[in-house]
Amino acid sequence: MSNRISTDEVAHVARLARLQLTQGELERFTEQLGDVLEHAADIEALDLDGVTPMAHPLPLANVARPDTVRPSLDRDEVLSQAPAVEDGRFKVPKILGEEL
Repeated sequence: MSNRISTDEVAHVARLARLQLTQGELERFTEQLGDVLEHAADIEALDLDGVTPMAHPLPLANVARPDTVRPSLDRDEVLSQAPAVEDGRFKVPKILGEEL
């Protein structure tokens, strides 16, 4: 990539991000960002005609078991053990630490 990013451009981005960089950091980050942008340009230059886009490099399958109805705890029995109940549900404070 012939048009590498300049130190002034990195300093401008740092100011926008409200970062204070030392001169050494500025030089190091200019070099690193230039390398990243050069790599991005290499990828952009690839001929990807006929390549199917994908979200993940490996095939994925849903590993969750199917939902099945089965016996569970009795709602009334569980709610009878709760410190506070409202409309058949647990009543909890709106804000943590607030008393019911």
